[in-house]
Amino acid sequence: MKVLVLGSGGREHALAHALSKSPLVDRIFWTPGNAGARELAENPQIPLDDFVSLRAFVKSQKIDLTVVGPEAPLVDGIVDFFLEEGLRIFGPTKQGAMIEGSKSYAKQLMRDKGIPTARFREFTDRHAATVYLKEIDPPFVIKADGLAAGKGVSIVASIKEAEAVLYDLFERKVFGQSGLKVVIEDYLQGEEATVMALCDGEGIVPLLSSQDHKPVYDGDRGPNTGGMGAIAPAPVVSPDVMGRVMDEILLPLVDELRRRKIDYRGTIYVGLMIQDGNPKVVEFNCRFGDPEAEAVLPLMDSDLFEAIFRTVEGDLRGYTINWKKGYACDVVLASGGYPGNYTRGKVIEGLESLKGRDDLIVFHAGTKEENPGRIVTSGGRVLNIVGMKKTLEEAIAFTYEQIKHVHFEGMHYRKDIGFRGLKHLKEQRRSRW
Repeated sequence: MKVLVLGSGGREHALAHALSKSPLVDRIFWTPGNAGARELAENPQIPLDDFVSLRAFVKSQKIDLTVVGPEAPLVDGIVDFFLEEGLRIFGPTKQGAMIEGSKSYAKQLMRDKGIPTARFREFTDRHAATVYLKEIDPPFVIKADGLAAGKGVSIVASIKEAEAVLYDLFERKVFGQSGLKVVIEDYLQGEEATVMALCDGEGIVPLLSSQDHKPVYDGDRGPNTGGMGAIAPAPVVSPDVMGRVMDEILLPLVDELRRRKIDYRGTIYVGLMIQDGNPKVVEFNCRFGDPEAEAVLPLMDSDLFEAIFRTVEGDLRGYTINWKKGYACDVVLASGGYPGNYTRGKVIEGLESLKGRDDLIVFHAGTKEENPGRIVTSGGRVLNIVGMKKTLEEAIAFTYEQIKHVHFEGMHYRKDIGFRGLKHLKEQRRSRW
């Protein structure tokens, strides 16, 4: 079968890599792609927002399945556009993608269905939002309603900081139209984690849990990014917590989507806050997480193509996914200055030394090949270095040891990916003693 992967980041490289291992897949196309595409896929270089050309390419090449990586094409309705021609595509329709496309829509859905989440209010006026903030206690959580590349959430400790965030959203329009409506939520205490699942419109199959690290600096300091690394599975998501996520969040969500006559076929991403074993929803996304996918997919022992194909065909009933034993640690190597301004075109050295291992994968994100064999930076998040070992401690130590072989000017990465997972495992051990 022929597969087309849409996107250009580490998540899409992880998808293409996993799909390439399927005996059912003969050819992989990947667009726009990055330097990692050269070894896995053919690259037609079609822009993601050119739905007409993408659909024409799929028809001309007789591609059997299109897999959408990022959220923007889904929110913009690429699935609806492909389905008009009867083309097989993995991802929710535009209506289904609203669980990520609008924070207020998602919160209202959770409120209507009784899915556990933080109390919230929505505003389209800066003054009204400021008045409300003065009525509640800090810290405050302020979210741009629309898509903001994972950077539209601010947790602030004072009214002064909150007013600055609101000014940026409403007056400076730092996120354009996405920030002209905001959701203000109560701050949830606990530990964050992620559960992703495949949904075929009725049935749902969860993937391994994971844990992202969004702030740019160690100790969760600094501005939020698209994600500086992840571990899988997340120790805080015990079997009991996973059961509650299924019973109290995922199954009710799918039931509510069906009640709204939304035939949701794709990935459901649940960002969680967990305290004392009680999970609450921070956010829903309509696609695989990035960098969570880079940590979860390498541990998959089942055929990803089969799982996705079954999802699209509405055939997940009775299907289970097998997983390798152990843990994965994904550390993102970023350009200096990210998530702010950064320069591109820095030569990346040392990649060849990381090839040929079963316990190590390098997923490209912001890279491009200038000349044969010359890879340079072309984005904020440049590479994902993913190590897999029997224990979390070993996976983390191994990954950081391999990072020493890679270099580009201005390279920045967090040195503490997995710190919460390690702390949770230590607490578990102490409780058993």
